[in-house]
Amino acid sequence: MTDLSEQDSPIPYLFFRRTLRLPRRLVRESIMIIQLIQFFLINRMGSKAVTEPGGPVVSLTTYGGRCKKVYYAIESIAHGQARPSRLILWIDDEVLLNNLPATIRRLQKRGLEVKSSRNYGPHTKYYPYLESTDTFDVPLVTADDDMFYPRYWLKKLVEANLKHPNIVSCYFSHVIPLSENGFERYRNWELCISTDPSFRHIAAGVTGVIYPPTFLAVLKHAGTAFETCCPRGDDLWLHVQALRTGHKVRQVLPRLPYFAFHGIPGTQQTALCHENVDHGDGNDRQMKATYTEADFQILRSERSTLHATND
Repeated sequence: MTDLSEQDSPIPYLFFRRTLRLPRRLVRESIMIIQLIQFFLINRMGSKAVTEPGGPVVSLTTYGGRCKKVYYAIESIAHGQARPSRLILWIDDEVLLNNLPATIRRLQKRGLEVKSSRNYGPHTKYYPYLESTDTFDVPLVTADDDMFYPRYWLKKLVEANLKHPNIVSCYFSHVIPLSENGFERYRNWELCISTDPSFRHIAAGVTGVIYPPTFLAVLKHAGTAFETCCPRGDDLWLHVQALRTGHKVRQVLPRLPYFAFHGIPGTQQTALCHENVDHGDGNDRQMKATYTEADFQILRSERSTLHATND
């Protein structure tokens, strides 16, 4: 049977294909609306603690107008099948800290920790926590302030860490393609569809990453050198430190479930990906400043048998 591309397809065929996609979009939007209502009500009427003993630390940051909606992300984490032992929100704006929205104040009463930090850009989601302690007994999980997280989110990350305690586990990653001169352009990086651990997987922080205690000690020792080489590329810095210390990256699932992760409405306009990918070569410039020839040698030594897709 002939495989028609959309470019060559007749109009009725294109209409049929796009109509089939419509129900999935409607389901996704319906789920998002339900979550908005659900967490709005939980925030106003809920009394259940956002933490429980025995879990990892979950750390995230917010800023500016996004502070008004970060409670959605926090409530979705607290509503999970597993909860963190500590849930920390870092804020680098003293004015904002002194005038927290009522949504955040209500969460504080249920165990959310809101702490002041210097502005480390996207690194603020994890680095202030490293500064705050000299010992690391539990893993650290990073989250973003603009996402709804599914109920199994933290549970599966914890399970992955227990099974693979010296690996960085995540939900979403890219496979790094290499050229003779180093990296391919970031726009050409492939999506990982494997649960095999690899140095050539780079975790994307937006859907959540769990870092083992052994890695946290190394990361603290590396200090703030990221401010020079990749101030807006936290995923790059975290990957290169994992690479240099023998911590491979692994996805907990082969593919990211379509209906599982949703962006919080009204937060995506200032997402970091627009700066690093959509409107320039931010990641490409930061990669050149961050990775050394020794790093490339480690990546080249791992054979290109990884499952990836450009879809």
